[in-house]
Amino acid sequence: MTSHDHTTVIRNLDWAVIFDNVKESHVYARGIDVAFAGGVITFVGKHYVGPADEAIDGSQRLLLPGLINVHSHPSSEPLRKGLTDETRSPGFHHSSLYEFLTVFDNDAEGRVASLQVALAELLMSGCTTVADLSAPYDEWLDTLGASGIRAVAAPGFRDARWFTQNGHSLDYAWDVPAGERAMARAFQLIDLANQHPSGRLSGMVYPAQVDTCSTGRLRDAYDHACARDLPWQTHVAQSVTEFHEMYRRHGKTPIQLLSDAGVLGDRSILGHAIFLDHHPWLHWTSRDDLARIADAGASVAHCPTVFARRGITLRTFGGYLRAGINMGIGTDTYPHHFLEEIRSAGYYARIIAETVDDLDTRDLFDAATLGGARALRRDDIGRVATGAQADLVLVDTHHPSMMPVREPLRSLVYVAAERAIRVVFVDGERVVEDGHCLTIDLAKASAALQAAQARAIGRTEQLDWAGRSAGEMAPMVYGRR
Repeated sequence: MTSHDHTTVIRNLDWAVIFDNVKESHVYARGIDVAFAGGVITFVGKHYVGPADEAIDGSQRLLLPGLINVHSHPSSEPLRKGLTDETRSPGFHHSSLYEFLTVFDNDAEGRVASLQVALAELLMSGCTTVADLSAPYDEWLDTLGASGIRAVAAPGFRDARWFTQNGHSLDYAWDVPAGERAMARAFQLIDLANQHPSGRLSGMVYPAQVDTCSTGRLRDAYDHACARDLPWQTHVAQSVTEFHEMYRRHGKTPIQLLSDAGVLGDRSILGHAIFLDHHPWLHWTSRDDLARIADAGASVAHCPTVFARRGITLRTFGGYLRAGINMGIGTDTYPHHFLEEIRSAGYYARIIAETVDDLDTRDLFDAATLGGARALRRDDIGRVATGAQADLVLVDTHHPSMMPVREPLRSLVYVAAERAIRVVFVDGERVVEDGHCLTIDLAKASAALQAAQARAIGRTEQLDWAGRSAGEMAPMVYGRR
């Protein structure tokens, strides 16, 4: 890693995606130089003539702004690889939340390894900012800081936990005083994140799920976010079961509840927001939810891969954009390969809309950069512009998967993905070199995660409502001879 105060210049870039302040959009540029110092971009244009402590040849490179992941669970989800890839939970419309996520869970020893694996994957796929929605644990903030990524720590809290005793009905164990204590602790952790010596951490208020928080908890959390000017995020409209549970409790859709409770605003990020009242699986009588989100200026965190594994899709990404909703993209679960998540968002939208016209690649890239920055209430990330943070990605335009290079973003998103990424800078510091993460020992973390998964599998029968083994809940693709 380089000294934080020296000047680096990338000269004669083959391609660059830079931000045009007049057009207020990304544009392509060729043959330009980009310089940065002190973690900030200081020059974007032709023929940089200022001081340079380091010069990088950009003649075979595509420069991108660092990508922004607005919704992920890196401390837990990587452990579930090979376990929840194709779960079947017919009693809950194949949403694996209620049967599987409570069973295949991480432990204290495995969380750091899980986090490190996920962060390394994100960095190597060009993601420089991540919103980490996690249950707090002791090593969490320091592990984020040591990784080199720009992180928005979102310590979760809730008033209830869900469980099932039969695989088709959902129950809630309520403890509102515990929720109050957890929220207070989360606020303390957000303060610690903002004060972290790395200078790259910030906080987000995160009441975990709309159905596990009382209306009062949602309001109190939102009031705190407003008072501190923080982003606010909750999981909402993520399953058919949740939709009907909220209507049973309140006589309102989940989005109507948030709107009427006064917690739907321009700082609100809605995790998933799939099962809105227009979704065909619901056959609902109203069509208000999309307009409520758009009118409030709220953002949606779209995480296509995890839901596609369950046969579920947003209806549709392009439709939400046309309704006027700010869209961001998240990985949520494994794999934390961010460019592949962008690709999946485009493919699934076109499949479910039955037309390529549902969206364009620019819509996807905007969501992964400018939309994510807007959701996080920032205008200094997700763009290559003078004064923005030096969060930058260099792609090898001569990598075989990028050639022929007629349209570099399409080649990157639809073909090359992270294979062509060579260098990543966060805050002006080099965190990926030659496609390898410099800040995390990925092999060591992966081995520790393997051991953590073995421990989790050993707990399965004690945690599952039906006493099933991991082999019964997640059978192997083929049996053994």
